Amino acid sequence: MENSTQESHIRSENSVTYDSPYPLYAMALSPNTNSHPQQRIAVGSFIEEYTNRIDILNFNPENFSIKPQPSLSFDHPYPPTKLMFHPATNSSLQKTSSDLLATSGDYLRLWEVRENSVEALSLFNNSKTSEFCAPLTSFDWNEIEPKRIGTSSIDTTCTIWDIERGVVETQLIAHDKEVYDIAWGESRVFASVSADGSVRIFDLRDKEHSTIIYESPQPDTPLLRLAWNKKDLRSPTTPVAELERHRAGVNAIAWAPRSSKHICSAGDDTQALIWELPTVAGPNGIDPMSMYSAGYEINQLQWSAAQPDWIAIAFANKMQLLRIFSWRSTVAVKHKDYFVPQL
Repeated sequence: MENSTQESHIRSENSVTYDSPYPLYAMALSPNTNSHPQQRIAVGSFIEEYTNRIDILNFNPENFSIKPQPSLSFDHPYPPTKLMFHPATNSSLQKTSSDLLATSGDYLRLWEVRENSVEALSLFNNSKTSEFCAPLTSFDWNEIEPKRIGTSSIDTTCTIWDIERGVVETQLIAHDKEVYDIAWGESRVFASVSADGSVRIFDLRDKEHSTIIYESPQPDTPLLRLAWNKKDLRSPTTPVAELERHRAGVNAIAWAPRSSKHICSAGDDTQALIWELPTVAGPNGIDPMSMYSAGYEINQLQWSAAQPDWIAIAFANKMQLLRIFSWRSTVAVKHKDYFVPQL
């Protein structure tokens, strides 16, 4: 498999594009900038064969540059379905000069990304009697209790791992069909979405019950992605709004890291849309406040927590960073504060 060994990016005034040697799907932006002057970005290949690839890139927002790190590129079994860096900057598992990276595919894996090398730390396998495993569709790392990672699987289950001890805290039959995504709301509460069209909330303090907070109004409509707004504590059982301007399936959603009412979505219609949720939705629905067309189906989306002025999208063999102007954490966010360039 071809390695990404040289700087390969195209920059414009408000964006920078990285061209990969292979199709991309999974992507993660490190929240940790304390030990690195540049932000680390992980991208995963999507190749229909056993051996796939994960590349680590360095992004410098000062000069709009993306540089692959050849010594940090490594093989991954099957295409990774999700990548995620450790959500906190300190951990008993993490050294100050390294980042922890979790990946999902056939299993949940944990890697240590050092300055010039990557070490496989752990493989988490809950099947003790069979060599076969149900593929993992996604996972989420608990920000409040970073020792916890929850995974979702096509076998209808969600599994909660204690990654420090390497043991399963619990495994729940979460849905009637495949579980496509999982997201933590707090240390013991998580939600999941499924091919059965429902959103369900689980509390580890009451493992016998779950709460269905939403069901697709149309039968047999799967729900693919889930993102929990950590800054909005309103009742989760009441729908706030429906955003209906995408013309094809939505593949990714991300809340703004410093705002409770701004969200970005991206999908098969090639569009990334930024929305501002009103207090009360109007009779004609909600229009996006800005949009960007990638020209290809967008597979992945991340809103950088370390660099909130930047949104990353992945499509075809490209990873693109889009700059958002005039974000100020100390003032109210207004419509004019957002600009996504049309290239």
